[in-house]
Formats: sequence, structure tokens, C-alpha cells
Amino acid sequence: MLVAMQIFINFISRFYLALTIVILMMITVLSLWPIAELPAVPGSDKTHHFIAYALLMFPTTVKQHKHRWLIMIFFVCYSGAIELIQPYVNRYGEWLDLAANAGGLLIGMLLAQLLLFLASAIER
Repeated sequence: MLVAMQIFINFISRFYLALTIVILMMITVLSLWPIAELPAVPGSDKTHHFIAYALLMFPTTVKQHKHRWLIMIFFVCYSGAIELIQPYVNRYGEWLDLAANAGGLLIGMLLAQLLLFLASAIER
């Protein structure tokens, strides 16, 4: 199990920037693409926001980037900007979406730190 965790952590750490950029681009496109109605997908809209932003913060935290808190603040501001832009592209901006985004960022950071802690504890 430790070997698998270390491989996963090393992969995320090595490609954290590319992963973060791809996830951010996907969030941006999916949030701003004008559509007539939202597709029917399982789960709530807030759950989707939460998961997407947790995934966004995860690689930066696994990398243990020294500015991860500033990066998280940037992502919160970025998601707020998306919510402000959405009404202009036939979408609906909601402040509860911003709250779900911020919560997802925090949980993504905490999950990554938990993974690093567990890997370190198992290694000892």
C-alpha cells in the first residue's frame, strides 16, 4: 500500500502544474460554456462545484507548494469572477456556488495533507 501511495504522490507532485492547469481549464470551460439548459447528471450542482474545486486544489497541496494558501485565495477569487461572468453567457451565477467552491478548495487541501500524513506515518 505504501508503494502505491508513494507512486501516486510522486506522480501528482511531478505533474502538479499540468494537472492544475487542465483542471482549471475544464472548470472554466464547463462554467462559462453557454447552454440552453443544464444537462441531467446525478448529484446536486453544489456537489459538482465542491468536487471540481477539491480536485483543483489537491495537486498543489500534494506538491506542498510553499504558496498554496495564496493559490487557494486566487482560486476563490477566480471562482467568484466566474460567478460574476456567468449571467453574461446565458448561465446563472450563484453565491452558494462560490461557497461550495471555497469549501471544495479547503477540503481538497485537507485531503491532500491527510494523504501526505498517512504516507509519512506508514513509512515510519
